[in-house]
Amino acid sequence: MPSPRPRLLPWPNENGKPCYLVSDDSGAGYISRLADEMETVQLRTGAELLAHARPLLRDRKTHAGELRFVGHRLAEALHDALRVAESRGMRLEDREEPAPGPS
Repeated sequence: MPSPRPRLLPWPNENGKPCYLVSDDSGAGYISRLADEMETVQLRTGAELLAHARPLLRDRKTHAGELRFVGHRLAEALHDALRVAESRGMRLEDREEPAPGPS
């Protein structure tokens, strides 16, 4: 069985570029568990931010500075959620079994 491809981690490296974990621990190692916890926090934070942003966006009295602030935070949360989705999608692809070929 080939080794799984590197896991995209939910944090960038020191240069701001994607950071990967190469491991054969099947998700049981310390860094894998830490990444799982970080993804959970990122997704929860995004959901909480969205719940906070909706009333601000509906209120015509919300100041432009508040809207810019919440817009930036929503963009950050979307970035985090897309990274989580990409990482999890890559791991799902690794688990899929190849379709049987013609006999």
